[in-house]
Amino acid sequence: MKKQNNLLIFILTVGVFSIVNTQLGIIGILPLIADHFHVSISDAGLMVSLFTLAIAISAPITPLLFSGIERKKVMLFVLGVFILGNVVSAFASNFTVALIAYVFPAIFFPVYISLVLTVAATSVSKEEAPKAVSKVFIGISASMVLGIPATSFIAKAASLPMSILFFAIVNAIAFIATVLWMPSTSVNEKLSYGAQVSILKRPIVWFSITVLLF
Repeated sequence: MKKQNNLLIFILTVGVFSIVNTQLGIIGILPLIADHFHVSISDAGLMVSLFTLAIAISAPITPLLFSGIERKKVMLFVLGVFILGNVVSAFASNFTVALIAYVFPAIFFPVYISLVLTVAATSVSKEEAPKAVSKVFIGISASMVLGIPATSFIAKAASLPMSILFFAIVNAIAFIATVLWMPSTSVNEKLSYGAQVSILKRPIVWFSITVLLF
């Protein structure tokens, strides 16, 4: 049982790394994006600012909309959207297309993060829940320490499209791992608006939002 829980936490950590890497990895290649699409650095920076804005706007809404759907299906859907968006933006010849394809998945970013935290916390005892959640957050740290330099290295050693495909590959790994090893869970009830809003009273939620946005 403990091995299964450890595997599940590892899968969740990889998933968090994959989508946060999509958010943060782009930071190191903005000059290359500007050169590739012949736009200014400030225009290229829209990929960062609009992605973050999409997260901020959708955070109170999308987790509620998906709360009545089986968690594994939702997580696979979100990872699938990220993979598709990564691939389209990697091969786009137009900056606007690349921007839309990159930013659109961010709408579902809060859904995945909220589900990961829920699954991590409920997969262990109440006493072990904080420890499980902290392990999952290693994925965020890893995306900062490893994801950003890895993306920059690939962009310079290979090409810009390959560095963006790196996002897709990591998301695909998380997708496959979720399919193979994450158990399906039943949904007891769909969250009400009151229950969803009450989550905002928890300090850990605001801490998480701050980390992801800034």
